[in-house]
Amino acid sequence: MSITADFIYDFGSPNAYFCHKVIPEIEERTGVTFNYIPCLLGGIFKATHNMAPAFAFSKVKGKLDYERIEINRFVQKHDLSDYVFNRHFPVNTLMMMRAAAAAEREGKHREYLQAGFSAMWEKNLKMDDPEVFVQAMNEVGLDGAYLLEATQDQAVKDHLASNTAAAVARRVFGIPTIFVGSEMFFGKERLGQIEEEIYLQLSNG
Repeated sequence: MSITADFIYDFGSPNAYFCHKVIPEIEERTGVTFNYIPCLLGGIFKATHNMAPAFAFSKVKGKLDYERIEINRFVQKHDLSDYVFNRHFPVNTLMMMRAAAAAEREGKHREYLQAGFSAMWEKNLKMDDPEVFVQAMNEVGLDGAYLLEATQDQAVKDHLASNTAAAVARRVFGIPTIFVGSEMFFGKERLGQIEEEIYLQLSNG
């Protein structure tokens, strides 16, 4: 039986970064390769009337402090010593996500994923600055100028918009969201459940 594992992602989410760092371990243990689907988190928020936790919980006493504790626990558990909270946050990721759609079209998606997540959550870069974006991509062997130019290609814009609309149609309301078959899981805290679901579906196949 073929198991599908779709990862709805946007570089603007630190929790998407955390999932990205742990997913290879799950892939190795289960033999299932995750399908990364670039979507625009802002578009998902707009369509679902959702908002970022920093805004949604800004008036809830203790909530954001606890979120930071959870992040520190996750970082320590998975030894993610390269992680830094991007000092430019929030970063407008429209350019990055369109470039992801372009990289996907060119067969460079996996390389671009590594570069994008690293730039945002390890190198502390302002990735909505075109010059910074081009330099960051060039430094890892990608063609930054080409990717930047591709963000203005209507087919690339349409592809990202289509991905985002399809995610909303699947009842996605935020990122990170992962589907194992038709089963939906939201948040980095669900990674254990995701792995269990993969094994369940494999055993039922």
